[in-house]
Amino acid sequence: MKIYSLHATQRLPISKQEAWAFLSDPKNLKTITPDYMGFHIRSGADRAMYAGQIIEYIVTPAFNIKTKWVTEITHVNEGAYFVDEQRFGPYALWHHKHFIKEIEGGVEMEDLIHYKLPFGFLGRMVHPFLVKPKLDEIFNYRKKKLEDLFGKI
Repeated sequence: MKIYSLHATQRLPISKQEAWAFLSDPKNLKTITPDYMGFHIRSGADRAMYAGQIIEYIVTPAFNIKTKWVTEITHVNEGAYFVDEQRFGPYALWHHKHFIKEIEGGVEMEDLIHYKLPFGFLGRMVHPFLVKPKLDEIFNYRKKKLEDLFGKI
């Protein structure tokens, strides 16, 4: 069983409260997701984030194939971090931790993702040329979009 990880950090010249308000609102995921992914929230984003919250999305990650993705917000420490875990979707495992900490001149945001692909050997075969580049592209898009919205340090 191969578990992959992705680690991303970003510094923004905003307050911890501003960062939390933006990042903890599931509706803002559409803003920081590439348009071609057809991101659409179907349910669960109608109130402030809380542990146990179930959010259902439709995404088009590759080959124009629409996929239902259901995540649960499993942990919330307001203003500091939250964790989302896939309950149904394209991965065999998806565990995403979001951290926010104050630094001089703004905040540092950190994403730490652990994921496992379905389909065993076949999943491991497509990881280096399909899954990993796609995840890198998505997180690079998010980084640029957040810099466009808030500036950079």
